[in-house]
Amino acid sequence: MRSTWKWNRILALLTALCMIVTPVLAFAEEDDMFTVGIISVKTAKLNPLYTEEREFKSVNSLIYESLMVLDDDYMPQYGVVRSYDMNNDASKWTFHLRDDVYFHDGSKMTAYDVLATINEILRLAEEGQGQYATLKYMIKSVEVRDETTLIITASRKYYGFLYAMTFPILPESQVQADNPVGSGPYYAQAFSPGDYIYLTAWRNWWKGTPQISQVNVLLFNTNRDLISAYEYNRIDAAVTRSSNATQYSRSATSLSITYRTQQLETLMINRASFPLDDPAVRQAIRFAVNPDILASTAYQGMCARTDTPMPQGTWMYQGNDSAYRYDPERAKELLAEAGWFAAEEDAILHKVVDGKTRNLHVRLYVYEEQDNSVRVAAANLIKSQLEAVGFGVTVSSLTFSQAAEKLKAASYDLCLAAFQMDAVPDPGFLLMRGNTGNYSRYSSTAMDQLFTTLRASPLFADYKQTLYDIQDRFAQDCPFICLYYRTGAIMTRKMFTTARDIREPDLFRGIESYQY
Repeated sequence: MRSTWKWNRILALLTALCMIVTPVLAFAEEDDMFTVGIISVKTAKLNPLYTEEREFKSVNSLIYESLMVLDDDYMPQYGVVRSYDMNNDASKWTFHLRDDVYFHDGSKMTAYDVLATINEILRLAEEGQGQYATLKYMIKSVEVRDETTLIITASRKYYGFLYAMTFPILPESQVQADNPVGSGPYYAQAFSPGDYIYLTAWRNWWKGTPQISQVNVLLFNTNRDLISAYEYNRIDAAVTRSSNATQYSRSATSLSITYRTQQLETLMINRASFPLDDPAVRQAIRFAVNPDILASTAYQGMCARTDTPMPQGTWMYQGNDSAYRYDPERAKELLAEAGWFAAEEDAILHKVVDGKTRNLHVRLYVYEEQDNSVRVAAANLIKSQLEAVGFGVTVSSLTFSQAAEKLKAASYDLCLAAFQMDAVPDPGFLLMRGNTGNYSRYSSTAMDQLFTTLRASPLFADYKQTLYDIQDRFAQDCPFICLYYRTGAIMTRKMFTTARDIREPDLFRGIESYQY
């Protein structure tokens, strides 16, 4: 077991730094160095096509670059391309690469590197692997016209295609390497899995030499070790989703920067299960559950409320206050209108169905994350809120694999389930009939048609309006309940960025241009 802090980690880091001969620079001054701690227990190689740990992806974003990037308004902008064109129906996209982008080994980035990276991503996707597997739904074929021109034939002919072009680009000869070089503002000078990554500024970066010359990333097993290292000034910053980070939000000597994750927390509803096949019952649940209470108590504010699959505060979000407000009296009214009534000395409502009296009882399953018990606490709060309007609720805590089996087999009533949302603003996997994440068994011809329209909308204005229409339909049909996006905190004594929207997987976006 790793202790709170081991001096041998410091010695190992210093030894590694002393042994490395760097062509770029020697040791930086203290105020030209940034040391950050993250949780990492299983990443053994830097190859970003395989990376699973969320914080590690943000480290990789400093090493590797993509065709397109997303700005503070979550809009696609040029990455390593100087321009792109699309044909009339958005079936073909032509990307023109910059001619001054070099990998950290000195080789020039070409369209062949992009082609090789895409082919490797698609190969992994066919095997059910990789972090960019959704690219298989976007790309039909790829053609290289010349070293700086790439033509991609799209499977989905829509504006969302540009968001899918944010995958990291590797050299053609290194797409399967454990630690391939990148072209980003920093290169990995030393990497010891489970201990540290030492990043050094890439002086030949096409945007210019980064202002902060060294970024040292120390890797921890637990939040306890991470926060302890921060408390004792052994790191400048700590990235965490632990609720303990809230104690630093009002500190005079420390900043707490909230960042948005891609993890959407939902209360999944099995529409094929009695009594949840009745839309009035589903809507009653939505009115009875108070996500604000869940957010402020179980999660201690470490989440951002949303009523739809899209994050609030972005151009993507379309809310409906009347449909989503907390209103337990309205929940009781809906249940009464649907024929549910109270029996003597019984807090659970009843209904006569086919001559038999049925109870308003549901099973609520919940699975927990390692080193984090907030979801179980949230489940018990939901139980209390539903019981207050006449439901009977049994809460059962499962492992992740057990919960996944229940969802896939539709052997549940309610389940607190989280989904890792893609960079592309397209929640079709949750809402389209028969799709991979549609565990609610939601089936709507109108909704399916909206996604057909969305996926044929290459212009931003049309794409945005259709996404709004999808959320209006979501509010009307109540296929399941969206609660919040999980958030995390970067506790830091040094400000390191001017970026306005700090989000995964680009938590350190802007560090290369920040001046202390």
